[in-house]
Amino acid sequence: MNKQVWKGSVLLGPIPPVLVSCGTLEHPNVFTVAWAGIINTHPPRLSISVRPSRYSHELISKSGEFVVNLPTQSLAKAVDWCGVKSGRTEDKFKAMNLTALPASQVSAPLVGESPVHLECRVFQTIPLGTHDLLLADILAVQVEESLLDEKGRLCLEKANLLAYAHGQYYGLGDQLGTFGWSVKKAEPGKGKKPKDKAIRGGKQNSTTAQKPDEIPTQHKEAHSTNLDSSTSSSSSRKADSFKDKKTTHKHKKPGHPGKKNSFSSRNKKPKGKRPTRG
Repeated sequence: MNKQVWKGSVLLGPIPPVLVSCGTLEHPNVFTVAWAGIINTHPPRLSISVRPSRYSHELISKSGEFVVNLPTQSLAKAVDWCGVKSGRTEDKFKAMNLTALPASQVSAPLVGESPVHLECRVFQTIPLGTHDLLLADILAVQVEESLLDEKGRLCLEKANLLAYAHGQYYGLGDQLGTFGWSVKKAEPGKGKKPKDKAIRGGKQNSTTAQKPDEIPTQHKEAHSTNLDSSTSSSSSRKADSFKDKKTTHKHKKPGHPGKKNSFSSRNKKPKGKRPTRG
């Protein structure tokens, strides 16, 4: 694997391009932010990175509030356009046919065409250089009902959200897994053994025992041969053992106890702990 070393850059992707709405319901504004992310769980918090020269930075600084709207693939054009045009000279909601809706906790409006909205209030602004990092509490979340299943759980895969990577927009693809799926199955030899399902009438579960007629054809002959040979061998051993017993009694001398035969030796209980069931 051959690698090239480049100087440090902001080459991180994919990342979510979000529509951030600010201002008021009467005078709404919206702009695109690609540098956004969750920064804390309890309390729920996120961050957005904004250039101080932007008109939206001015509006958010005055109100301290904004809304993060997750865009769908059908909003790709609006996402790009709102990222290159300025709200100082353009009414972005009108130009992109977007609908401004009232939020539940903040003065900034929602972008109605978005399926998910995070209402935020800034608690700290950190100047970093070219951008200011705005840290905000997530006060409320609004979700389109069509994204919920019959149990009220959010199915975000239905939203057809956008992704952004190094100047390119992409639609999210196939789901490859869920959180924690890589560790759900126990490693071989570890974890609890699966319990057999209940058996009615004392009959053995078909999944744990193979019926004779279920033995593969190529193994039937070998199975039969092994069964016959083991039966005949067992009979032969019993006969020899019986002869040995008779012979031992005939040659037993008075006053000298006979040696323990192989039968009693085999059935002697071993010392130590009793074996546990596997």
